[in-house]
Amino acid sequence: MSYRGRFAPTPSGPLHFGSLVTALASWLDARYHRGEWRVRMDDLDPPREQPGAADTILRQLEAFGLHWDGALLYQSKRGDAYQAALDALMERGQAFYCTLSRQQLKALGNVHPGPSVAQPPGPDRAVRLTVPVAALCFDDRLQGRVCAQLADEEGPFVIRRRDGLFSYQLACALDDRDQGITDVVRGADLLTSTLRQIRVLDCLGATAPRYAHLPVILQPDGRGKISKSVGGAALNPDLKGPLTHAALTCLGLSPPAGLQQAPVTDLLQWARENWTPALLPRGTELPAPALLQGGQV
Repeated sequence: MSYRGRFAPTPSGPLHFGSLVTALASWLDARYHRGEWRVRMDDLDPPREQPGAADTILRQLEAFGLHWDGALLYQSKRGDAYQAALDALMERGQAFYCTLSRQQLKALGNVHPGPSVAQPPGPDRAVRLTVPVAALCFDDRLQGRVCAQLADEEGPFVIRRRDGLFSYQLACALDDRDQGITDVVRGADLLTSTLRQIRVLDCLGATAPRYAHLPVILQPDGRGKISKSVGGAALNPDLKGPLTHAALTCLGLSPPAGLQQAPVTDLLQWARENWTPALLPRGTELPAPALLQGGQV
């Protein structure tokens, strides 16, 4: 199968600098491999969404020259597909209903005891996916071999919440399968999610994509990653050149200083001509670039 990547933002707010770094890396990797780059809106959790954020994100991507291939996909329109997958997992005995509360799980050391506490179908029940006793592992293009024993860390994890909303782990894994995604480039803060998504795909008999988890960009004061809730100012369209230039430096490239004031299309063309995955930084964190450190954005 030819390369097909994707960028899947959550519309809980506009894109910030950390989002730009991830989107740019994913887009460049797809173009380098002469593949497709899809955009999917992870609008699965209405309480977290910000009205109008999805449209804002799409306008931001276009303003920064990151044009996608194919049709947009919205998770909010995929409920039937998620339910069908959940039903299949239940029929195979790989998922079960659970009524344990957070307080009860805390008393158990936050490790779920497994199907032994399974409940019959009914209201106010989560659905959890079973996990193997053995460690789950995958080889990341940037982070190397990543392993975890989910049975010891959390136990069976939620794939549908008590309120009826499908979990990110189920939806993301199923979307990647159904869209034919071959490569996922995203932040290292999602490494633990990746293992759970691989478990979902394993249970559904599907092959997981290849993964490359980028270091997350820290806030200027170094206190945690830039996020929509902390330190993540919306991308300023008047600073497309400087912001894209700074994002490329975070990805291991050294674009000429003069390109900061050039049209963003020129900067992206330079990036495509000079991009190679071997330059991507390893590790899980990167300091904020000088542009953010100086408070210019």
